[in-house]
Amino acid sequence: MLSEKRILVTGGAGFLGSHLCERLVRTGHDVICLDNFFTSQKTNVAHLLGEPNFELIRHDITVPIYLEVDQIYNLACPAAPGHYQYNPIKTVKTSILGAIHVLGMAKRCRARVLQASTSEVYGDPEVHPQVESYRGSVNPIGPRACYDEGKRAAETLFMEYHRNNGVDVRIVRIFNTYGPRMHPFDGRVVSNFIRQALAAQDITLFGDGSQTRSFCYCLDLIDGLVRMMEQEDGFVGPVNLGNPDEFSIRELAELVIELSGSDSSLVLEPLPEDDPVRRRPDISLAREKLQWQPRVSLREGLEKTIDWFRTIDPAHYRPPTPNY
Repeated sequence: MLSEKRILVTGGAGFLGSHLCERLVRTGHDVICLDNFFTSQKTNVAHLLGEPNFELIRHDITVPIYLEVDQIYNLACPAAPGHYQYNPIKTVKTSILGAIHVLGMAKRCRARVLQASTSEVYGDPEVHPQVESYRGSVNPIGPRACYDEGKRAAETLFMEYHRNNGVDVRIVRIFNTYGPRMHPFDGRVVSNFIRQALAAQDITLFGDGSQTRSFCYCLDLIDGLVRMMEQEDGFVGPVNLGNPDEFSIRELAELVIELSGSDSSLVLEPLPEDDPVRRRPDISLAREKLQWQPRVSLREGLEKTIDWFRTIDPAHYRPPTPNY
């Protein structure tokens, strides 16, 4: 029988956070969703507001908050380039101060706390596919550093709280993830391509489109997060969570055009500074420790995502920056 837990999800109204809150509420846990709505939408969790085991708190995790919880999923941080580069200082503060505050709470409550880290800690990788032992190739003063280095510093804080204070931590490194509830103006390739295709606009490819990514459907990713939180063998990570199937950005664009029935053309723009050329996770550790691997194919996941994009009005979403 399920042991009901009090679970805090920071960034819980965001793209991934809302799916996680939904999963935990449906499982019967008492869920506290904390979000400052900097990049997220209240509509992502509106359907949960009537549930007796769901609570929504508007709060910025860079400011301390005192709650009594059993588990913490720390997802609070802008995660898309268009968002985290909009206010880079705020991004760094969210990663570092947010980690300090949730770790302090976990220490006081003796709670287990999971850090949603990122594949960006690997930078523009010189090792392919990326394994957890690879230390990365990151430019600490580049335009992406606010996110990359903020997440690296958060991992350091998690490990020091674990080693020095005995805090029960878990660290996951999330690779490109997509699905319903993505912000249409977040700057990610999937949301950009779908939004442009459905509006019959030209699809913008940065570089020549030969750079590669691996795309994981959101519900597969949520399953990995929960498995990591719930495993009891003392494994703290870090562990890669992502889809090991690798696609070029051009292949992604062509598939979006096909599935959306669009007649959009491809337009090439210069590749942004420090944009990784290749990105694919080695998930051997996730398979071994969590018995986890993605199940949803890119075609199937894109179909679901495009269907959701057809139901929304992009005009209801504020672009985070004019550079989209």
